[in-house]
Amino acid sequence: MALENLKGRVAFIFEEVDFDVDQIVGVKNIKIQDIDELAAAAMQAYDPAFRDKVRPGDILVGAGNFGYGHPHYPPMKAMRHLGISGVVAESFSPGYWRGEISMGFPQASCPGILGLVERWDEIEVDWDAAEVRNLTRGGSLPMEPLSFADRSMLEAGGLVGYLKRPTAA
Repeated sequence: MALENLKGRVAFIFEEVDFDVDQIVGVKNIKIQDIDELAAAAMQAYDPAFRDKVRPGDILVGAGNFGYGHPHYPPMKAMRHLGISGVVAESFSPGYWRGEISMGFPQASCPGILGLVERWDEIEVDWDAAEVRNLTRGGSLPMEPLSFADRSMLEAGGLVGYLKRPTAA
């Protein structure tokens, strides 16, 4: 199974270094189990109309050490429920990275991404070329290639699919 390129609009840019994704839903909402309720709480502190603007395939962009803090899953579950297809950031917190890759949620580390894009630009993450392209304004940047294990896990849809994949005898 090949890893498909991400192609979508930049739905939001988190410019804060060491951004804690818990802030996406608010710490008081982190234990909400109902995905619709969780998605309704998402982004209220940043853009209350976010859920009306976002559409399937959109991408989030972040600054350095995106996902800093405790790697809780509810904020990004809410983002996936709203249609977010992945995150491109300057760099990622290791715990956040590992958790989201294991969930099958694409992440791309691209130093300089904040200077390449603006909100609502259409971008493409080309895994094979290890490049992020701004399709709206032009320009591209190299991204850090995925490790073999991370790519395999994303291709399998996450850790469970990765562990259940057939192996050569």
